[in-house]
Formats: sequence, structure tokens, C-alpha cells
Amino acid sequence: MTPADRRAELDRAARLRQLPDIDQDIIRLAGDPGFPRLLEQITATGGCARPIHLTGRTTTRDTTTGEILHHYDTRTEPGERLLVRCRTRRAALCAPCSRLHAGDTFHLVRSGLTGGKTIPTAVRTHPRLFLTLTAPTFGPVHRVTPDGKPCRPRRDASLCPHGRPVACHRSHAPADPAVGQPLCLGCYDYTGHVLWHAYAGELWSRFTRAVRRHLATAVGIPQSRFGERARLSFAKVAEYQRRAAVHVHAAVRLDGPTGPDTPPPPWATPETLTTAIHTAARSVAVHSPYSPATGEYELRWGAQLDVRPLQTLDHDHVDGLADDAVAAYIAKYVTKNAADTSAGTDYPLTTRDDIAAVPATPHVRTLMRTCWDLGGLPELQHLRLRAWAHTLGFRGHILTKSRSYSTTYAALRAARADHERVAPQLGAGADAVTEAQWRYVDSGHTPGTALIAAGVASDIAANREAGREALRERGERR
Repeated sequence: MTPADRRAELDRAARLRQLPDIDQDIIRLAGDPGFPRLLEQITATGGCARPIHLTGRTTTRDTTTGEILHHYDTRTEPGERLLVRCRTRRAALCAPCSRLHAGDTFHLVRSGLTGGKTIPTAVRTHPRLFLTLTAPTFGPVHRVTPDGKPCRPRRDASLCPHGRPVACHRSHAPADPAVGQPLCLGCYDYTGHVLWHAYAGELWSRFTRAVRRHLATAVGIPQSRFGERARLSFAKVAEYQRRAAVHVHAAVRLDGPTGPDTPPPPWATPETLTTAIHTAARSVAVHSPYSPATGEYELRWGAQLDVRPLQTLDHDHVDGLADDAVAAYIAKYVTKNAADTSAGTDYPLTTRDDIAAVPATPHVRTLMRTCWDLGGLPELQHLRLRAWAHTLGFRGHILTKSRSYSTTYAALRAARADHERVAPQLGAGADAVTEAQWRYVDSGHTPGTALIAAGVASDIAANREAGREALRERGERR
């Protein structure tokens, strides 16, 4: 490098130091010969906000001749690494990946209602319901009332044992931060709330077993023989209410004995299934272990239960909820942020002191502290409440389904990968085997690549919305 070149390089470095970090990074990236390929990688991830950085290689060989049919190595990539999606479902962590996850959830739920993705379309003729099960009350909370009525009117001005009013004469708007908050933190049953969350999965399991028992009893067959006549399939999602208590939405279907490929028996009707669901929801209970500190709790579903039929082939636009609407409804709640749904935080807590720094309401932080304190009791350690304090004691997956309900996330992702993959030309009848070696290196973006990824994600979202608008206009013209 000549002295003139050296001075020019020093001047350029000095100018860069005067720019903000993001501008410096953008200039650095634009001057890198590998920038076009880096942009391709960012675009391939859909603008993922927290991509995983991998290094490694993959080799495809013909098993007969040993010939290398395809070879890929990250040493030829910018920074010798490959970017892949983080695949989180949380919109707060990565909006592009959460939208992809919501799309997968929509197709997973919808295929169990209308068929497709290996599920026969005949399932639309099976009894199908959409139900909502709620948590019981753990104490009065502020609520939104219809027609602007007061929240909790009382004629007298009585106080609770902690000296707080037991009435609220305000009319709360849906966005009011007071909605869902207890009238008195001291009167609220935080122990019952946490234990109900911890046993919600077991309560659902007992509920589905009870539905099968009540169906068998209603039609006069032995309970042990129910599986020989019919099968109950479902997909359910857990949603946190404003009071930070989980309730469950589920699409439920009644099939023949081998699943969706066999018709249900003649006695299987939406009305029979609805009656069994109501009976089971009232009857099932779970008892927590006795503890000298908490006593024993009997945990049940709340009094509010909503069961609605889904549309049938004969009444597509008359009776019941629309299949697509139910699938979209469930998909929406899978990706909701913890902060938006009073669900705690997205990350586990390591100490009790961490709770004070959580950006949440006093109600949610009290639930976390209750989890931490109950998790230290020997008789409740099997619930691992400290490990799940960030989700307020709820230990289940947000979305679960029975095995025969529909396809799987893995199958949907594999089909998408096959569609997107630029496969090597292996030749007709080639018998090949692939060897792969990958290693995790890092995750996330630099300031410059983060800005580029945000732009890519925005463009993809705009294109998707433009496509939807074009489809709507085409439908209106027809």
C-alpha cells in the first residue's frame, strides 16, 4: 500500500468513526465483495430477526459408484457461515418467523377440519365442534362490561379484610390497564391460580377421557370398547386472559375407530358430543398434594363453557362457525407475545430477585413470586414451578393435538423445504446418500444486517398483503 493509499484508508476510517454504528456497518457491508450473497441469505430466511449461524458442509454421493453428486461447504460463504431461520413462534422475538409459524398452525388446524395434508376431505361430514374451557375464579378482578355498565357495582361501601373497596363503579374500556387486575392483591387466591396452571394439562387429559366415557354411557356401549367404535380427535391452544389465567380453545372431531379415514358410527352427532362435553367439564377434577403451607386444592374447570358446532357440507353458509375462521383464530393465539397476553416473560427466571425487574403488572409479578415460593416446598417440587415461573406455572405447550387429528409441524416444514430447495440434478434412478456435518457458531445480526433484514421482512409482508388484496378483488369481480 502506497503512502497515499494509506492516508486515504486512514481518512476513511476516521470518517467511519464519526458515523453511528449502524451507518458504519452498512458502509462496511456494502464494500464487502460477499455482500450480494449475504443479501441472498438474509432474503432466504425471510428477514428473520434472530438467524442461527451455522458452519459445516453437506455431500451427496451415488451409493453405487461413489461419485459425488453434490457438495456444499460454508467456507465459500460470507464469514464462512450459513444463516437459517430461528423458527420462534413469539412475535416479540421474531415477527417473520412467528408469521411462518402461524401459517403452519393454520394449515395444521384447517386440515383437521376440512381435509388435505394426508387427511381425507370426508372429515367435513364428521361431528366437529369448537369449544372454550376457562379457568375458575380466584378472586374478583376489574372487567369490561357491556353497554358501559359499572365494573362491579355495590350499593354499600364495604371493604375487604385488607381495607380495600369490594366495589368498582368505573366503566372500563378494553384497553384500560386495570382490566384483569384484582380488586385486592391480598384477597386474591394466588396459590390456587398457580396450582391450577400447573395441573391444567392433567385436567385436559382427564376431560378428554371423561368425554369418551360419557359418550360410551350415552349410547349404551362398554367404556372399555369405545375405541372399537369411535375416536375423539382434537387440536387445542392455550390463551392467557387479561387476568393472567389460561383458558383453552379446541377444535374437536369425532371419527370412526381408525381415525379420519373411517366414518363415525350413526350415533355420533354434534348434539351427542356437545352433551358429553358439558357433562365431562362439570365432572372432572384434579387434587393437588396436601401441603402444610397450602392445604389441598380441588382444581376444576371454570363455570364458563362455550361449545359451538362447525359448518357442515350441507349448510356451508347457514349453521355453525366457518372452518377457516376457527383455524385462523387458533393460529393467532399461538404467536401472541407474552407481554401482550399477561403471560409473564419469554425467558426463564434464574432467581427470585429477577422477578422485580420483569416489565409486568404487580398481579403478574405476584404470580411469579408465588410460583417461586411454592416451588421450594418438598411436596410440590415435582411440578417444577420455579422453572415455569416465567409462564406463571403453566407447564404445557401452547398448542397440542391428538395424533390422528391432522398432519404435523414436521411434515409441513419438510414439504416447504422440499418446495424451496434447489435440488441438485441427480439423474434418473440415482440412488444417493447425503452426509452432513453442521456446527452452531452464533445467532443474531449486526446493526447493519438487522436493518437489511427488517427491510426484507417488510417487503415480504407488503407483497403478501398485496397478494391478498388482489385475491379479494378477484373474488369480488366474480
